[in-house]
Amino acid sequence: MSTSVALLTGGWSGEREVSLMAGENIAAALREAGYEVQEIDVTQDITSLLNDLTPPPDIVYNALHGPYGEDGCIQGILECLGVRYTHSGVLASAMAMSKPMAKYLFKAAGIPSPEYCVVSRADFEAGKRIDLPYVIKPLNEGSSIGIRIIRTEKDVAVLGDEIWGYGNQMMLESFINGREITVSVLGDRALGVTEIRGLEGFYDYEAKYTEGRAEHLVPAPIHADAYKAALDYALRAHRALGCRGVSRADLIYDDRDGEPGNLYLLEVNTQPGMTPLSLVPEQAAHAGINFSDLVCWIVENASCDG
Repeated sequence: MSTSVALLTGGWSGEREVSLMAGENIAAALREAGYEVQEIDVTQDITSLLNDLTPPPDIVYNALHGPYGEDGCIQGILECLGVRYTHSGVLASAMAMSKPMAKYLFKAAGIPSPEYCVVSRADFEAGKRIDLPYVIKPLNEGSSIGIRIIRTEKDVAVLGDEIWGYGNQMMLESFINGREITVSVLGDRALGVTEIRGLEGFYDYEAKYTEGRAEHLVPAPIHADAYKAALDYALRAHRALGCRGVSRADLIYDDRDGEPGNLYLLEVNTQPGMTPLSLVPEQAAHAGINFSDLVCWIVENASCDG
């Protein structure tokens, strides 16, 4: 009898469409590999989800993104059900999704990360901010959703109420004018380093998921010492958060004052994208792992902590 896999996609976060795109690719790869796949478009109706997971499948593939899908919530439900599931567990997911908590752990692990502060709307409007330039980030979103780069006070003046649409607090992070790089981790192995060059400026949501909006350089053309350090930081961050399976670390490389330059870890994504334009499949392919084998590896490394 073939192994049954319930594939969770969709959800209701700002990354719903990304999850659905990834789900199509993942489902096809799993079926090609001989798995019995049940695709579930997850909604806010938890009773419906529990019904869909009864009787329980052998494994749940979590392809959700954003709040509920990668913040420990769905992981907690699956732990209670005692079902093996892919990607990180409850605690690692929650800590990685909380940008301030993740930064606290990065610092404890000796990994450089830009300075930051967390502010309420009242504090921000009262002028309690860090020095310019800085980046505004929602505390619990991914795919660059809600991010604004603030270079001057004029940028602050034109901010609208929409920046508070992701919660009553936000993080202000010092802006490092460097090169964007990323590292994928599979278990105890850092796959490689990619440099990302947005062809129209900031590597935002549209650039990530629209063909032709960004260039990925694999391997990243950076100093050998910096390349090695990027692999090390990504693996250390994966371990510091307690991640399992696959993760992806995003960093900034600043070599403006010469090589080898300085690296700064921005965040770790415990549910990295699996669309045709996503970085983890691209790095895996460069390391000799095709998409089908990558998906199967993720399934084979599913577990349940409970």
